[in-house]
Amino acid sequence: MNETVEVFSPVGAEVVTKTTSAPRLETLDGKTVGETWNDDFKGDFMFPVYRELLKARFPGVRIIPYTEFPASPWKGTPAHQRDVARQIAKIAKDKGCDALISGNGG
Repeated sequence: MNETVEVFSPVGAEVVTKTTSAPRLETLDGKTVGETWNDDFKGDFMFPVYRELLKARFPGVRIIPYTEFPASPWKGTPAHQRDVARQIAKIAKDKGCDALISGNGG
C-alpha cells in the first residue's frame, strides 16, 4: 500500500522565495562597506579586527561600523526581521554602502 502523508510545521514558518545575490565587487578599494551584526559571537571584538585587515589590504576602503546600524538578531517575528532588514537597507543606502558584511561566524 502506497500512502502519502502530509506534515505541517506547527511553527508556521513563512516560505521565502529564493533570489539571486548581487554580483561580487572586483575590489573594495575606494568602496564603502557597512558592518551589520546579529549580536552573536563576539562581533564587538572581531569587527575592529576585520576593519584593520580590510584597510591594510584596501587602503581606500571606507568602513561604516556596526554601531551605526540596528542589530539584526534572528529573533522575533518574521515581520520584525523584515522591518530590521528594511532599516539596515535604508541606512546602507543613505551612507553610500557598496557592500555589507552581514555575518560574523560562530
